[in-house]
Amino acid sequence: MKIAIVGTGYVGLVTGTCFSEVGLDVTCVDIDQKKIDNLKKGILPIYEPGLEEMVSRNAEKKRLHFSTSLEESIKGAEVVFIAVGTPPDEDGSADLKYVLSVAASIGKYITHPLVVVTKSTVPVTTAEKVRGAVQTELNKRKNKTEFYVASNPEFLKEGAAIEDFMKPDRIVVGTDRIEAEEIMKKLYKPFLMNGHPIIFMDIPSAEMTKYAANAMLATKISFINDVANLCEMMGADVNMVRKGIGSDSRIGTKFIYPGVGYGGSCFPKDVKALIKTAKEKGYPMRILNAVEEVNEAQKEVLFTKVKKHFKGNLKGKKFALWGLSFKPKTDDMREAPSLVIVEKLLKEGASVVAYDPVAMQEAQRILKNTISYSKEMYKSLDGADALLIITEWPEFRVPDFDEITKRLKNKVLFDGRNIFDPAEMKKAGYAYYCIGVKTN
Repeated sequence: MKIAIVGTGYVGLVTGTCFSEVGLDVTCVDIDQKKIDNLKKGILPIYEPGLEEMVSRNAEKKRLHFSTSLEESIKGAEVVFIAVGTPPDEDGSADLKYVLSVAASIGKYITHPLVVVTKSTVPVTTAEKVRGAVQTELNKRKNKTEFYVASNPEFLKEGAAIEDFMKPDRIVVGTDRIEAEEIMKKLYKPFLMNGHPIIFMDIPSAEMTKYAANAMLATKISFINDVANLCEMMGADVNMVRKGIGSDSRIGTKFIYPGVGYGGSCFPKDVKALIKTAKEKGYPMRILNAVEEVNEAQKEVLFTKVKKHFKGNLKGKKFALWGLSFKPKTDDMREAPSLVIVEKLLKEGASVVAYDPVAMQEAQRILKNTISYSKEMYKSLDGADALLIITEWPEFRVPDFDEITKRLKNKVLFDGRNIFDPAEMKKAGYAYYCIGVKTN
C-alpha cells in the first residue's frame, strides 16, 4: 500500500516513519528543500527518542522516501495525509492557510481516487473546507476524479511518540463514505492485529475529539496546580493529596502532577483554538478560560518564590537553571515555562546559566545570548546563588548533592517539578522550595 504524508514536522515525520515500519510504502513531502535534503542524509528536524534510527532503517529498506514534489508523491497513492502546521492566529484561532494550500495542490494533481486525510489538529468543519479546496481545483481542470475526505487526529506525546503510534490507546477516524472507511481499515490493519481499537465516527466528531482530549488533559494539569497553590497556603502537602485522589479509578494518576504549568505545541494552542471556536458560536468555554488563566499564572509561581527568598532584590544574582524544554525527552520549547521564568529573572537584573540535555540548541535560537549555556550539568552551578529545576529530566532525579553544594554559592534550590523530598532537603541544610508544599 502506498501513501503520502505532506509535512515533515513532528506529526508528519513520526506518522510517515511509523507507517513505513509496518511495511507501507511512504513518501514524506515538504516544500523545504533543505529539510528534505537533510532527511535524505538522515538529519532530522526534530528530536524524538528512537526516531532517527527508525528513519534510517526504513529509508535504507526503501520503504520511506522524501520529496519536494507532491505531484510525483501522490501517483499511485491510496491515501494522502495533510500534516502541516496550524499555528495560532493573533485571536487564538487555528491558522488553516497551510492546510488549505496543500488541499488545493492535491486538487491540482490527483488523477485517481484517493482518501485525503487531515492529520493536523484542526477545528471542526475543516474537513469540509479541505473538500471544497480540492473540488475547486478539480473543477478548474474539468476533472471528475472522485476523492474522499477523512479526519484522523493524532494523539502523540512528545518524547513517547513512537510508542503512542505503534501501540495506540485508540485510532479515531472520521469519514462520511464507506469507501474511505474500508481504505482506512486497510491502512491501519497492522495495528488492529495487535488489538488496538479503531473508532469510526462522523467527521465533525473526530475533529472535536482531538480538541476535547487535549483540553481535558490541560484541565487536569491546571486543576492540580490550582489545588497545589491552595495546599501550600493551608499547610497541606499536594504530593499526598495527589496520591489520595489519584487512587480513585475515576480520576487516575496521570496528568495530576503539580509543577510550573504546561507548554508545548499542543495544549496551549488547542485550548486557545477551542475557546475561539466556541466564542464564534456565541458559547463561552468557562472552564477552559479558567484553565488557560491558571496555567499562565502558574508559570510565574517559581519566580515569585525566588523573588521572595531574596527579599525582592535579584539584581546581580546568578541563577543556574536545569531544564529548558517544556517536558523531558524533547527539545521543544514552544510555550515552555522556562521562557517565562528566564524573562522574569533577566528583567530583575539577574543572570542565568542554563543546562538541558537536548534543548540547548533550540534555546540558543530563541533566547540568543541573553543567557549563558553550560554543556555540563554541574558546571552550570559554579558561583550561582541558587538552582532552579524547571524540567523533570531523569538525570536530575538523583544528582550528586555533594557536587551541588560544593559549586553553589548558597544552599538554595527551587524545584519546579517536586522531584525531591522536602524533609530530606531540610535535613541536608537546603533552603528548598517546591510546588504545593510549605517548606520555609
